[in-house]
Amino acid sequence: MGKSTHFSGQPLYSQVINLLDRSKILQISQQHDGERYVKSFNCWSHLVVMLYAVIMRFDSLREISTSMLAEARKLVHLRLVTMPRRSTLADANKRRPEAIFEEIYRSLYTTYHSRLCSDSRSRKTPKWMKRLQIIDSTTISLFSNLIFKGVGRHPKIGKKKGGIKVHTVIHANEGIPSDIKFTSAATNDSFMLRPGRLSKGDIVAMDRAYINYEKFEELTQRGVIYYYGYKLHAICGLSGVIHSFDLTKASVHDINYLKNIKYEYHDCSILGDRGYISKNVQLDLFETANIRLEVPYRLNQKDWSPTFIPFAKARKRIETDFSQLCDQFMIVRNYAKDTVGLFTRILGKISAFTILQYINHINNKPIGRLKYALI
Repeated sequence: MGKSTHFSGQPLYSQVINLLDRSKILQISQQHDGERYVKSFNCWSHLVVMLYAVIMRFDSLREISTSMLAEARKLVHLRLVTMPRRSTLADANKRRPEAIFEEIYRSLYTTYHSRLCSDSRSRKTPKWMKRLQIIDSTTISLFSNLIFKGVGRHPKIGKKKGGIKVHTVIHANEGIPSDIKFTSAATNDSFMLRPGRLSKGDIVAMDRAYINYEKFEELTQRGVIYYYGYKLHAICGLSGVIHSFDLTKASVHDINYLKNIKYEYHDCSILGDRGYISKNVQLDLFETANIRLEVPYRLNQKDWSPTFIPFAKARKRIETDFSQLCDQFMIVRNYAKDTVGLFTRILGKISAFTILQYINHINNKPIGRLKYALI
């Protein structure tokens, strides 16, 4: 029997690092003074070790150094001069500028992104997908507020933690980040929205955190199409049945929805979250329709008091409704080509949601168990 030609005979990690250009990585490091006072642990070795740590899911420098020393004979293919000690790794992480690894990533993206793009001819991908860029961010909490400023306001109880915010731009037909930036968690997301890097015909998808009307005006002048979604406002009863709802632009503040409910409801209590804090609206609803608007206080308010526990538990009902609409009915996934089609599909999904609740009701089943309504 002949030998299989499917496998190259090299360890898996060796095949991974063969995709990297060693000479180019060292050149990038030298341009950023990353090789000063370095004897053996150069940027190439640093990168190879950190990729090894990611693959092995190590969290601490002690785990990395201990594992590599124990497996030194099996890691000859990494072409490391010496296995790094924990102090060596710590010094390298401290002294070597992060701009080196940022440029290495950009170099890898430039080299391989064309192979990762979906071919619209073979995969029937719409042409507009090539012009669509998706912007979003995520926050990584830290144990300390000394290095990176924490997000949110200072609470009266407890200690605010610091954090890093990761801003990412992804081309829809690639699926890998084309641009990444790290800031403190307190940095506004609109920092990443840079009209100067966009051209006419580009499409940008984002959420409400990127609303900046000055930048939107510049995007319009450049001919860039931007989209940041719609907002669904709803009122439901304690049983979970949606009584009324409305769709607005994502930039509309939550409190504006409550200004007109005094014509539909009266002599009742409405529970909302902190997005509905407004003394003027609260007073107007009570005086005109005898509606008590109950909202939790912010921790930095002068008249702060703990939330009434039964109110907090009751308000979870609408959160459950939204979770079911998103997970089971996928209300956030719509491929409508105009606003009329978008509204029609959302209305259809909310109608189906209510019908299943009614089926559960007449069959004496828990009204919220929608998955089992038709069984």
